[in-house]
Amino acid sequence: MRMTKADKTRQFIIERTAPIFNRKGYAGTSIADITAATGLTKGSVYGNFQNKDEVALAVFDYNFGVMSSIVKKNMAEQVNAADKLRVYLTLYSEFIKIPALDGGCPVLNTSVESDDTHEGLKQKAGNAIDAWYKTIISVIKVGREKKEIRQKFDEKEFAGALIALIEGGLMLAKVTGKMGGLKAAMKQAGKMIDEIAK
Repeated sequence: MRMTKADKTRQFIIERTAPIFNRKGYAGTSIADITAATGLTKGSVYGNFQNKDEVALAVFDYNFGVMSSIVKKNMAEQVNAADKLRVYLTLYSEFIKIPALDGGCPVLNTSVESDDTHEGLKQKAGNAIDAWYKTIISVIKVGREKKEIRQKFDEKEFAGALIALIEGGLMLAKVTGKMGGLKAAMKQAGKMIDEIAK
């Protein structure tokens, strides 16, 4: 299906403003930031989106989609289930080098900012975390079928702890500007994966 001119303009606005929303957040991103990034007038922006909320929601979907695609691509290159899970550690340890993570993890950033302030973004961040849980649990189930992963442990609990370590480590790195907390969190996450691998 071919994109219309309006679809292309909307996509252009989303792609140009995605890094800004990820760095500055919803509250910190102004219409002036959006017009500066796109070179469009305020009228052109609002001719394609009803308001800043609509831009922010579309941008979150875009940022999460880019992140998910990078994870899926890297996981597809791995054969073993444990190595597929280690993809998270490799990617998030090098978040500074990944353009999609410019400003940090969009799930973490949006979750922290929107939990008490923006119901729509909070819901999207929650859905993203649910999808992350499902991916980890799916990798574990396939790994069990292939006898690559231990049978007896709570995969949902494992997924929650893995996500918490990764996001907590990223938060420490962002706030302190130092990598020690992130490295420590990734080391613990690696031990968790080693413990479930056969």
